[in-house]
Amino acid sequence: MEQWGFYVSGIRYGICEKEEGRIFHEPLQVEEGTFAKRRELTKEEKWYWNLGRMDVLEALCNVEEYEAALAAGKESFTTPSGTRYERKSEKEYAERGKKYPRDLLTADGKIIAFVTPGRDFCAILVREGFEEQTILSKWNSMYPDAPYRVSAPKTYMVVMQDGVRLATDVYLPGKEGRVPTVLVRTPYGKSSGVEMYYRFVQRGYAVVIQDVRGREDSEGEWMPMYCEVEDGDDTLNWIAGEPWSDGNVSMTGGSYLGYVQWAAAASGNPHLKAMLSSVCAGSSFVDLPRRGGCFTSGMLAWAFSVSGKRMDAGKMVRDDWDEVLNIRPLETLPEKALGYDVPFLREWISHMDYDAMWRHGNWKERFGQRRVPALIMSGWFDDNGMGTTEALDLYHDYDEKKVILGPWMHGGNADYDIHGFALGNNALRYDLDLLCFAWIDHYLRGIDNGIEKTAAVEYYTMGSNEWKTAGNWPVPETKETILYLGGDGNDAAVANAGKLTWDQPGAKGTDTYLYDPKNPAAHIIDMSENELEVPEDYTEEEKREDILCYSTECLEKEVTMTGDVLAQIYLSSDCEDTDLIVRITDVDKDGRSFKLADGVISVRYRNQFSEPEFMKPGEVYPVKIRTTKLSHTFKKGHRIRVTLTSGAKNFVFPNRNMRNGFNSVEMKTARNSIHRGGEYASCIMFRQEGKGRL
Repeated sequence: MEQWGFYVSGIRYGICEKEEGRIFHEPLQVEEGTFAKRRELTKEEKWYWNLGRMDVLEALCNVEEYEAALAAGKESFTTPSGTRYERKSEKEYAERGKKYPRDLLTADGKIIAFVTPGRDFCAILVREGFEEQTILSKWNSMYPDAPYRVSAPKTYMVVMQDGVRLATDVYLPGKEGRVPTVLVRTPYGKSSGVEMYYRFVQRGYAVVIQDVRGREDSEGEWMPMYCEVEDGDDTLNWIAGEPWSDGNVSMTGGSYLGYVQWAAAASGNPHLKAMLSSVCAGSSFVDLPRRGGCFTSGMLAWAFSVSGKRMDAGKMVRDDWDEVLNIRPLETLPEKALGYDVPFLREWISHMDYDAMWRHGNWKERFGQRRVPALIMSGWFDDNGMGTTEALDLYHDYDEKKVILGPWMHGGNADYDIHGFALGNNALRYDLDLLCFAWIDHYLRGIDNGIEKTAAVEYYTMGSNEWKTAGNWPVPETKETILYLGGDGNDAAVANAGKLTWDQPGAKGTDTYLYDPKNPAAHIIDMSENELEVPEDYTEEEKREDILCYSTECLEKEVTMTGDVLAQIYLSSDCEDTDLIVRITDVDKDGRSFKLADGVISVRYRNQFSEPEFMKPGEVYPVKIRTTKLSHTFKKGHRIRVTLTSGAKNFVFPNRNMRNGFNSVEMKTARNSIHRGGEYASCIMFRQEGKGRL
């Protein structure tokens, strides 16, 4: 009878066998360090899914089906059950069209392993005897000793400096002496997904998981992104004073769990020695919830899920989002949509401009001289990508960083196909957790493993589908390139076609559109998915009269854009305020226009966010908009397109073109004009790889 082992981060969590079409397994009992008695694996058991997002039962039941399809030797195949695979290398196949794919590793026509990558982990289900033919060989070399047992958690109410107590669970490894710590601070429940943190304990780290202020079992008022500098500082000091702690702490986690890392680092606490920062949230007016001074309606799914004392993911899923987003004034929205008030939303709405309330939670502004070695991971389609941009700006001149930027959503390293946008079969990585452990081993334990000598930046270029390395971000070898908004184009597929030219046009011109806040252009997302920056096909949307499209001619040779894009747009309006939304799209040979990056701004904040500067009708104003990051090769025969509009329904609450902006009950249609050429040379500036512009 053939055995399979299930591993996450190199640790075996289960032994599985297939017998007459049934699957039996022995799961690891982490507290004892032994495997449980053999029993049948059923659909109801979530042990392997919780650890590594792999359906082990389905994988093992379908081994023969997959191997029969492999026998045909094709570059791609679809199994009778509908699973689609493409060849990744001589011995590897990538599962397409599925989040958390089960990639195949083969030898002599047999499957020797299933591999599922994730944001900062990798799960492997491997046939016994083939372990050394997988990435497990690197794990075994890095950790030759057996994993430690995981102690049952002890809960402490840790007192903050203002007397509020935060519920904190401590998991210790089964070893003597003081140990370094991995700290997790979360608004989602300290017991939720705890299986993912066992691996740190089993490698000899204490794991401390804390409910942030006002959440779950902690005391205090829940005010997102407000008290995390102070509370992070107090928690680090508490850890350092415990008898099991050696005083060295790393933090880990993504999104809000990434935000709290940078907030704690901003305190200057000496015990924080490393960060594992995934898709970190940034400051309010650069990232969420007030990106560019707009109010991000797309984050409502998240806000609803954390609107009560305990996380409720079910509140993200609604079929009436269109109606919800139209509720005004916004102060009444939670009561009408949820049936109860949400104090933090009411507080956010009451602070229109960037003031002391918003500033208090801005970790970038609050950073002092001390920096913390950071492994920074994000993706081109991360809806907190601007938070990572802030981290990269802050750490530009700091050497103790490593940056991994992939073609991923906020969910991370988990999809080959995103909303119809196909990535290469090399887009996902199996080594992110290996890098994470090497990072904290080096900076907390002083192990000389060479991680600090590897490339400072690793990034993925879409289009050409290749991983690259660089010494810093922005990539030093790139050069600044400018594309100018020009006159009438000849693209009949869009309503307002303009040119995008390499040479600055001498003649002045103006393109005008009417922006009606009752009927704004759409930002194409599924609100219930809670992913705000996905690539999408905007071909149909660009036929609207209120979207201006500026496109290059068909490229005669490839152009690679790497970094963020700065749009400088000259605008006039007959209203005091309006929004500007810029998108960068790739128009393929079939005319499909896929969004790659975007930026938004409320024009009243074109110079700064603290005080509004309203427009005077007829005057022309320069407006700068920084987009999300990307690295993308526009292929020969494709076109680079820049679109401009003033509405992004689903993403931001439509500006009503009045002084009350997005929260105005009254509204007015704006006549907005984009000026180009001459002294009003509207353009985009980007970093280009390689030589030549065409």
